[in-house]
Amino acid sequence: MSAIRVLRQLSTVSPRAVVSRSTSLGVRARLASVQVSSRAFSVSARSFGQGTADVSLSNKLLEEMKYEKESMADSAKEPEFLQEFKAQGRWQIEDTPFNDEVTLTRKFGNENLRITFSIVDIRGEQEDFDNEAASEETDGDGSQEEEVLNTYPIRASLTVTKSSTPGSLAIDMMCQEGQFVVDNITYYKQGSLATDLTAEADWKRRGIYMGPQFDTLDIGLQEDFDKFLQERGIDQSLALFIPDFAEHKEQGEYVRWLEGVKGFIDA
Repeated sequence: MSAIRVLRQLSTVSPRAVVSRSTSLGVRARLASVQVSSRAFSVSARSFGQGTADVSLSNKLLEEMKYEKESMADSAKEPEFLQEFKAQGRWQIEDTPFNDEVTLTRKFGNENLRITFSIVDIRGEQEDFDNEAASEETDGDGSQEEEVLNTYPIRASLTVTKSSTPGSLAIDMMCQEGQFVVDNITYYKQGSLATDLTAEADWKRRGIYMGPQFDTLDIGLQEDFDKFLQERGIDQSLALFIPDFAEHKEQGEYVRWLEGVKGFIDA
């Protein structure tokens, strides 16, 4: 048994022992025993934080953190899919630790392209897909399960701005199964509204026509928009990369979360 657990047991047993002995002692002895037990409790509280569950919680966090780090150590520090993506030199990744969102940027002619997606979608979808995969057992090597687990739908937003005009386009899409499914395309006369995250900009966006549902457009128009996106690198390879990177980032953020929470509990 660890020294910490022994000390915790002593701190909880000693008050009962003192009380039992105090029945045969005088008033001065009872007061002295109460003072000794109070000091013992205060020392343990300072050692373990302000609650009795702190040590157990800290140990569990440490176990989980070790497990996750060992799992991450089994693969390369930077996954192969990420190395290949960077080697293409097409998109720049803006990934800030402790943030949910990831941004990909690139230039195309006189256009500035910016794709933003969040790892939040993985949190809710991963459990649903895991349950679905478990219920759809297949014979053989379980290829169907692998296919299901790798198709997390992730929302993505593309903004297109030009240096030659103040306007901009904002395109809301869903990334799933190696393709982008466009929801709607919004045109802003004031280009900054597409990227500005202030409360004022958000208020202005609420009154702007967001555009029709993409799938209600003429088929020929839909096809031309698809070609427009393909030329700018909004293609299958990017649609496959985003879920992989989102899962990779979520894993790293989870470990950072464990470290942060444990450090706070232990302080």
